[in-house]
Amino acid sequence: MITPTIIPSQRTIELLAPAKDKAAAIAAITCGADAVYIGATNFSARQAAGNSLADIKEIITYAHQFNCRVYAALNTILNDDELVDAGRLIWQLSSIGIDGIIIQDMGLLELDWPDVPVIASTQMHNDTPEKVKFLQDIGFTRVILARELSLDQIKAIRQAAPEIELECFIHGALCVSMSGRCYMSYALGGRSGNKGCCAQPCRKLYTLSDEEGKVIIKDKYLLSIKDLNLSDYLAQLVDAGISSFKIEGRLKAASYVANVVGYYNNKLEQIVNKQSLIRASSGKAKLEFEPDPSKTFSRGFTNYNITGQQINVGSVDTPKATGEYIGKIRSVSDSAFIVDGKVELHNGDGICFLDDRRILQGTQINRVDGNKITPLTTEYMKVGTEIYRNADHDFNKVLEKLPAIRRIDLKLMLDDTEGGLQLTGVDENSISACVELHYDLEEAKKQDAREKTAEQLAKFGNTIFNCIGVEINTQKTWFLPVSVVNQLRRDLCDKMMAARQSYYLDNRKKNKLRLDNKVSYPIIDLDFSANVFNKHAKDFYHKHGVNTIEPAAESGLDMDNRQVMQTRYCLRHELGICPGKNTDKKASDLYLTDREGNCFQLEFTCNNCGMKIYYKN
Repeated sequence: MITPTIIPSQRTIELLAPAKDKAAAIAAITCGADAVYIGATNFSARQAAGNSLADIKEIITYAHQFNCRVYAALNTILNDDELVDAGRLIWQLSSIGIDGIIIQDMGLLELDWPDVPVIASTQMHNDTPEKVKFLQDIGFTRVILARELSLDQIKAIRQAAPEIELECFIHGALCVSMSGRCYMSYALGGRSGNKGCCAQPCRKLYTLSDEEGKVIIKDKYLLSIKDLNLSDYLAQLVDAGISSFKIEGRLKAASYVANVVGYYNNKLEQIVNKQSLIRASSGKAKLEFEPDPSKTFSRGFTNYNITGQQINVGSVDTPKATGEYIGKIRSVSDSAFIVDGKVELHNGDGICFLDDRRILQGTQINRVDGNKITPLTTEYMKVGTEIYRNADHDFNKVLEKLPAIRRIDLKLMLDDTEGGLQLTGVDENSISACVELHYDLEEAKKQDAREKTAEQLAKFGNTIFNCIGVEINTQKTWFLPVSVVNQLRRDLCDKMMAARQSYYLDNRKKNKLRLDNKVSYPIIDLDFSANVFNKHAKDFYHKHGVNTIEPAAESGLDMDNRQVMQTRYCLRHELGICPGKNTDKKASDLYLTDREGNCFQLEFTCNNCGMKIYYKN
C-alpha cells in the first residue's frame, strides 16, 4: 500500500548518520538513514575526516533520490584569515546542493550567506532554554543539543523554543567534557579540539591523589567514559521534542555505520508505526543481517545523564573496544578454555578480557568445539575471567558486503490512449509520472498475456523502485513484446527519477537567518570558553548585547591555572567515594597526574554532580 504524502499534523523524524567518506555515506543511506553529516575539505571538527567537493556531490546525488539530506560540518573556530576561505567553501557547498551547514563560529554569520539552512553545532554548548531560544530567534534552523542533557532539560528547551528543530546524540563515543568546552588537549600540546585536532588526553592513564599527595588509584583511564546508547529512550526523546536522532562516528568505517544505522532504523520504525509520525526520507531499507551494536566498536554502553542520574558511566580499565559479553571461564588449560556462555564463537574471532591487574588482554580464536575454545594463547586467563568478543569474524565478513537494499514503493497503471498506451507510476510520496507508447497494437492470442505484461512491467531490478502492484486497465488484452514493455518501464523510471528530483527541490528547506533583529544574547560577559577567535565573531556578539569578550584559548592564552574542562561525570561518584548530596560537607579537591607529570586539579560541583578540571603546569 502506498504511504500518503506528508501532512502537517504528522511530525517528521530523522535518523542522522555519520559519514567519514563516500562508502560510509552510501552504507548509512542504504541501511535506513534519513540524513548524513560529513566533513568537507576543511574546517571540520574531525580534521582526519575531510572529503572533496566531488565526492560530496556524488553523495548528495545518491541521497536526494530517497529525499535524504546531506549536512556539511564546518564546526571549528576560525581566525580572521580562515573566514574568507570558509565563506568561499560555504558557497561551493551550496552550489552542489548541500542541505545544511553545521557551524560553531558565529563569525561566519557576519559573512554573505547562500540560501542554505544554518545548524548550531553541539560545540556551541547548547545547554539552556535561553541559549536555544536565542538561536531560534536569530534564524537557526536546527540546534544540536549538548550531550549531557537530561530528558527534563530537553523538555524545558523544547518549551522555550518550540519552532527550532532539536537534534540529539543517541549513540557513539562521548566526550567527557561538556560539549565545546574542552581545552585539555590545547593546554598540553597546542592541539585544539575546537580546531579539529584533539589529541584525546581523556583516553590516557592517570593517577588520582588527594591534597596531601596520597594515591587513591594509580594508572587508570580515569577520564575515559563508555559509549552512549539511548536505544531504550527513543520514544521518550520523541515525546521530549527531539526531531533528529544523531549517531556519532565520523571516523568510523562503513561497516560500523551500516550496523548501527540498521539497528536504530529498526527501532525508530517501531516507534513511527505506533505514533502519528513519519520518517523524513523515502524508501524502506531491507537488511540481510541482524544489526547488533555490541558487535562493532564499543567501550561498553551508558545512557549517560539522560535520566538525570549517573550509573556506571566510566570505562576506567581501558579506553579500547571490549565488544559483546560472552561469559565466564569455567576451566582453563595451557591450550584451551571452556566458557559458560551461550554465545556461539567462531574461528578467527577476536576476544578480550581483563586480567587480575585489570589490564586488558586480547587474543584470537583458532578452534571452537562447542564451549571448548582454543585461542592463540591462554596466558593471564583464570577460572571466573569474563570473556568479551571484540571482533566477530563472520559478522564482519557479512557487513563488508553491505548486505542491504533500499527501495521506494511504486504502483503502476497501464491505460488506453487514442494513439496507444499510457503507463503511469505513483510512488509512496504520491509523486507521479507517465509515459506514452505510440504503437500499432494487436490483440494477444494467449490467455495469460495480461499477467505476463504485468509481471514484466514490475521488474525494476537494480533501480531504487519496488513495484508493489500493476493495474492494467485496457479494454482489450494487447500483445506487447518484452522489448517494448522493458523500454516502457525504463522510460517511466527515468521520468519518475526526474519527478522525484523536482519534488525534492520544491521541498528543500531554506535559510531563515534574521540577523538584523535586536535579540539579546543571554550572557552579557563572555570568557575564553565562548571560543571567540575572530573580529567578525566579536562584532556578532556585541551586536546582540554582549559587553566584554575574552578571546579564545587558541589565540595564545596561557592555560596554567585555568579551567580546561567541565564535566557531568564525577570521579568520586564513579569510584564510590562521594560524600553524597544530603551532607553539608563539601567534597575536597583531588588531583590527576598523567605519566608525563602533567597535573590537574579536580573541583567537584556537588550541586549538579560533576567536576571542574584545572591545569596545574
